[in-house]
Amino acid sequence: MLRVLTAGESHGPELIAVMEGLPSGVPISSEAIQADLARRKLGYGRGSRMKFEQDELTISGGVRHGKSMGSPVALRIGNTEWPKWTEVMSPEPTEVTDRSRGRSAALTRPRPGHADLVGMQKYDFDEARPILERASARETAARVALGAVARSFLGELGIRLVSHTLSMGPVRVPDDAALPTPDDVELLDADPLRCFHRETSERMIAEVDDARKSGDTLGGIVEVLAYGLPPGVGSHVHWDRRLDGRLAQAVMSIQAIKGVEIGDGFETTRRRGSAAHDELFAAADGITRASDRAGGTEGGMTTGTVLRVRAGMKPIATVPHSLRTIDVATGETATAHHQRSDISAVPAAGVVAEAMVAIELANSVLEKFGGDSIGETRRNLQSYLDAIPAVLRTAPASEAALIAHDEHS
Repeated sequence: MLRVLTAGESHGPELIAVMEGLPSGVPISSEAIQADLARRKLGYGRGSRMKFEQDELTISGGVRHGKSMGSPVALRIGNTEWPKWTEVMSPEPTEVTDRSRGRSAALTRPRPGHADLVGMQKYDFDEARPILERASARETAARVALGAVARSFLGELGIRLVSHTLSMGPVRVPDDAALPTPDDVELLDADPLRCFHRETSERMIAEVDDARKSGDTLGGIVEVLAYGLPPGVGSHVHWDRRLDGRLAQAVMSIQAIKGVEIGDGFETTRRRGSAAHDELFAAADGITRASDRAGGTEGGMTTGTVLRVRAGMKPIATVPHSLRTIDVATGETATAHHQRSDISAVPAAGVVAEAMVAIELANSVLEKFGGDSIGETRRNLQSYLDAIPAVLRTAPASEAALIAHDEHS
């Protein structure tokens, strides 16, 4: 099984990311990881920090000649802005004064919607700096880097992922809109909101502009799709082996994510049972489903259809119109500290969610098929598929999608 760790702070010298348990022979390149780190910065409504703060990637261990070695993979993501923060973030005891602002650097006004106050209470700090540095979404850069590694592993098994923006504030892609495929990533990344529906994207841009004009922020929903998964990844036999539960935990752990659904999720709760489930039919190449409302899982296991995971992101809590709070140094009512912020980071949340889904899928695939090398994992997967009796086999996804379309039409 995979184990992943990240370390580092938002304005520290670097982020550290470690992945243990990856089989040998998985292609890993700094270019591919760097490309995903760049995708994390995309999106209309992002702040200025994305422009001047560069991610300096170093592969420190576990990779030789572009392939994993079976040992832990270690990555470093340097922060080019570190020299400006050396005093504030010094690991050595120091008396710090923020001369550029003419006041103490101590952040004593916790920001509503952030980890500031609860973190200060829990870890016994009299200011928010030690909390916000680690709680910051900057940490997701390390997750995206590890997600790129996990996606490479999955790609060697024919499993490919893509993410897109489903809604921005009240503006949402129509329910009958086409879903993107992994071949559409470049097209998605070229869209200002990473939205696969052009008319909706234009309305989303207008919504971001309106929020900016109002001095406010926006949330939204992103969706991750995984193609090529075999049936049977995950298990129904115990609560902590259910793949949908694991995916929900992984995605919910992303900063500012407040809701996760698999497939049609909450919409399904508004349907009657006769219209909520995916009926089975015989096809030329195996069993197919008339729909994919369940989003690719049943009983905590993959069905072999497209996996769909959605994540709802709240509006960014650092609002230009500073929210009311308490200055813990004086006990008086005050306005919250306001640092640089985005109007919305929903498109970036899609890239991060894609990384987390990839990591959890890679973990569950390895749990099911094992293997110390990618070749062994591939053989184990193929042996498993070959052993499924013909009468139980699932039709290829392309045929299933065609039948589902014909059924609904």
